[in-house]
Amino acid sequence: MSDETIPCQRDPQLGSKIDEFAEILKTQSHKLNPFGLSEVEFYDSGIFEGSIQRVRGQISASMGEKKIFVKHVLNYMQDNKYIQDWIEAGGSNRHDYSVTLNNGKIAAIELKGCLDGNNTNISARPPHAHEFIVWSVCQNKGADPRHNVWSGIHTRFSADIISEQKRVDGLVVWDWLCGTTARKCPKIEQYGREITEIGPYKLPPPCIYLFPETIPSPRNNPNPRPHTIEGVGILDAMNKCFGGSNNELNYVHFDAAMNGVELVRTTTIDRNGVVVKKSKPTPIRRS
Repeated sequence: MSDETIPCQRDPQLGSKIDEFAEILKTQSHKLNPFGLSEVEFYDSGIFEGSIQRVRGQISASMGEKKIFVKHVLNYMQDNKYIQDWIEAGGSNRHDYSVTLNNGKIAAIELKGCLDGNNTNISARPPHAHEFIVWSVCQNKGADPRHNVWSGIHTRFSADIISEQKRVDGLVVWDWLCGTTARKCPKIEQYGREITEIGPYKLPPPCIYLFPETIPSPRNNPNPRPHTIEGVGILDAMNKCFGGSNNELNYVHFDAAMNGVELVRTTTIDRNGVVVKKSKPTPIRRS
């Protein structure tokens, strides 16, 4: 089974190109210095290391940049009547946005990064929310989307949902890099999906993952079915607003079972009736 956790993938040559260019920087940067320093003086001065750290800080997207992106998207959805209203939740909450859907229900959104870090699990469904989703905004151009999305879904979300009984209805993976040279999108290049222009962004349809309707339990509810797209209003609105196809929706199954005394889960993702990724039964180990 090929790994198509998400349709896009990292350029297979990117890693070697990064390694090659990093080596050039380490050994040739002194030729760029405008300070009249010798090679030894340049590398002893701290200019090289300090410059690398400064560049890293400048190109790392802040939460502010992510919020600007989300603001553009939600405003566009509101202007085009796909949602009624939205507000930021505020720093004291463990979710980021509350969206009022056209049927009056409230969808809460938690904004996350590339899904490969421990903070992926830090969130809480607010009591007033009828729906709760996670939105992955990954600004790292060198990230491996297939690795990161699978890490988020199988390693983190499945364990959290089953062992902590957290109710998460779905996931959207979508940001301003989608469809660019850094993250080419097969939905555009192979399937001819239209791009939506919003302010400075040109966006392909989002990648949507529908999680189980209920919390898996090895004895009473071992393999609950995933939501339908109509069952998660905020994801349905995103899919319709930005030209998504139901054939491209991802249905996520978390099957819970006991293996002796160990609680294990099997994660399966299917798209258009085809299994695109499946794990082995994996123990849930929590301290």
